[in-house]
Amino acid sequence: MVAIGVSPRRLSHTLIEETKEFIVNIPTMDIVNETLYCGRISGRRVDKFKETGLTPIPAKKVKPPAIKECVAHLECRLRSQIETGDHTIFIGEVIEAYANKDTFKTGYDLRKARMLFHVGGDDFTTLKVRVTRPKIKQMLR
Repeated sequence: MVAIGVSPRRLSHTLIEETKEFIVNIPTMDIVNETLYCGRISGRRVDKFKETGLTPIPAKKVKPPAIKECVAHLECRLRSQIETGDHTIFIGEVIEAYANKDTFKTGYDLRKARMLFHVGGDDFTTLKVRVTRPKIKQMLR
């Protein structure tokens, strides 16, 4: 399951209510400018794919398109929604999940994926590439 918060003013809110489906596309630092643009400009006014150069690709199980330039995709079917002040929390069941083969084998190649995290306003960050594997086996004995 996955939960996302969407303002009722957003076109995405209307589309999720109509189709009962959505995709969580996982962007990277490579498309940080396009990500901010898509978050700030309404799809009611412009074609975001045309304006950003991002590529829509057919989803495997839902109607909304995936975004080719994103490293992973979670296709969701709406299970519930909760009004929470100025946003609606949409709870979706993940019915299909996949990642780009060049960034994900048995785990993400963080040097390639450079995951994008929104930290408020117009600011984003990514992780420093440092992987730690805890030695839990010794703890479980």
